[in-house]
Amino acid sequence: MLGITYPVIQGGMAWIADASLASAVSNAGGLGLISSINTDTEAVREEIRKCRAMTDKPFGVNIMLQAPNAAEIAALVVEEGVQIVTTGAGSPAKYVEMWKAAGVRIIPVVGSVALALKMQQLGVDAVVAEGAESGGHVGELHTMPLVPQVVDAVDIPVIAAGGICDGRGAAAAFMLGAEGVQVGTRFLVAEECNVHSVYKEKILNATDISTIVTGKRIGHPVRSLKTPFSKNLAKMENDPMANPEEVFAMGAGALRRAAKEGDVNGSYMAGECAGMVRRSEPAKAIVEDLILGAEAVIEQFVAQRVK
Repeated sequence: MLGITYPVIQGGMAWIADASLASAVSNAGGLGLISSINTDTEAVREEIRKCRAMTDKPFGVNIMLQAPNAAEIAALVVEEGVQIVTTGAGSPAKYVEMWKAAGVRIIPVVGSVALALKMQQLGVDAVVAEGAESGGHVGELHTMPLVPQVVDAVDIPVIAAGGICDGRGAAAAFMLGAEGVQVGTRFLVAEECNVHSVYKEKILNATDISTIVTGKRIGHPVRSLKTPFSKNLAKMENDPMANPEEVFAMGAGALRRAAKEGDVNGSYMAGECAGMVRRSEPAKAIVEDLILGAEAVIEQFVAQRVK
């Protein structure tokens, strides 16, 4: 459906997913995504054109629907001939007719069966069922129970996301009924990823207990690495004397500070699988490891059962 070789989608990570990373993933046979909230609308246009110059393979744009310029980006992808859009943080309903008329494939991120069904009713092409193990903004449900329930509920392809980092995770997702996987955290340390070196170092040094979810009190839960900043944010959030506006203000702009500046007061968003990421490597190696690794796990299981 997407014209890609491998069913691997790179997460559209805000302030991180640019033409360099997206084109590398697409050239490797997966689907690279450009984040639309890295900067202003015209800068996104520039990234799209840069990506097209770096690959002749399909790539897409991720749109955070609560962004102030979401409507501009929605129109921009049509103007620039982008054929695939993923969306998050809201419903793309107001843009579906325009995108469909332009032949754009629409893939919203969902965190529940109810939302997946709503998206199917809109006529989208697929959904990303993302569990709370993922980095960044998270829901309540986790990947293992979420994916099969969404698969059973809808008739469109389901892509699994949240905590998937290697061939074992990809194989598990396929066994749950997913037709593809979306991966973010592991691509943070891809050689083609332009995130700050401090960010990469923190991912490479992470362990199984290195992440924390903050923001639940203000209705915007976010999973990130444990740092003095995120711990202080959690402390403020749990302080009955602090109001939600103060918590929100403390977190505002924190991802950009981490991704672009390596700032100690930045939010280093990452999934629970960060502790499994042990080396920086080309995007091609990551894509191939996810799929070849999944094939190896499945073949080994079948061989053991035959014995």
